[in-house]
Amino acid sequence: MATALSGQQIRRDPREEGGPPADVVVAGRRLRPTPVFDTYWRFAAARQGIYEARLAGAPEPWTEDPILTQHRFTNCYRAADRVSQYVIAHVSYQGRQEWEEVFFRTLLFKVFNKVSTWERLVGALGEVRWDSYDYRAYDEVLSAAFARGERLYSAAYITPPPPLGEDRKHRNHLRLLELVMSSGGPERLLEAGTMRQAFEVLLGYPALGGFLAYQYLIDLNYSGEMGFSEMDFVVAGPGARDGIRKCFGAAAKGIETEVIRYMADTQEDHFARLGLGFRGLRGRRLQLIDCQNLFCEVDKYARVAHPEIAGISGRSRIKQSYRRDPAPLSAWFPPKWGLNTAGAAPEVLLSDSAAAS
Repeated sequence: MATALSGQQIRRDPREEGGPPADVVVAGRRLRPTPVFDTYWRFAAARQGIYEARLAGAPEPWTEDPILTQHRFTNCYRAADRVSQYVIAHVSYQGRQEWEEVFFRTLLFKVFNKVSTWERLVGALGEVRWDSYDYRAYDEVLSAAFARGERLYSAAYITPPPPLGEDRKHRNHLRLLELVMSSGGPERLLEAGTMRQAFEVLLGYPALGGFLAYQYLIDLNYSGEMGFSEMDFVVAGPGARDGIRKCFGAAAKGIETEVIRYMADTQEDHFARLGLGFRGLRGRRLQLIDCQNLFCEVDKYARVAHPEIAGISGRSRIKQSYRRDPAPLSAWFPPKWGLNTAGAAPEVLLSDSAAAS
């Protein structure tokens, strides 16, 4: 049965095991790792251990690390987080599988990134489809929820409203969806020869900055139609840049994407060096998107574990506290990855209530 760290805390005295490597070379630049560098790998092993223990139904406690016990952190693998699991099972692979429809559903979900908003639309309109889309109907549902004081958007991303002439944020996002769909966005993404080229298609639309465009692309790439490897391309978000600064200092500025690739390429070496058991996600290695996310989470962890090591933002505390969610975890991934249990179906493994947290 999986356990996390065998009761040990992540942070240890660097003198105890020789500390992190003296230096590493990334993109021709010599970087000096800080103690947070080794914390990155210990955190990954510990967080994955907690995930595996929960998935196996092991009783608490899943770790004795006080920071992991008291605060909320996302999973090592982006695809294993609850909202991603919901997108994969209930948005990408549930409903009509024509690419235009999958694209529309995914982008509609992602601009709000909130399960309750999606379920509000589905409950009121039935199957969400581009071929029957009606701006007034969608706006009526969203405006009524807004008037009741319901939050339409997740706090996970900063999602600026596109300047498309409407008086409400959600209305401008509906207009953005119309613009993307009517300008051939779905077809242009499929025609892209590389993940970077697909990213640049999304980046060309109003209010989709680099980080949002990349996150949207990752969700679109879960579908059966898109075949990009998650090792093709990465964009470092603000939290990841903070984590990279804490791991490598100011010398890593400007080469953040290369640093993320270094972490993905050398992960087995560092897990072995530190004696950490990390089996991946049913054998799947950490991908670029996962290493990017881990930098975000380690940035938060280091605010408490390594307060003496500064990042970029200057934040000194972790905002989100851990709250026990009794809903069972789901584990159903894009079938093209070959990770699912034979015969398993997303409807069996995931319920709407389980994804809502």
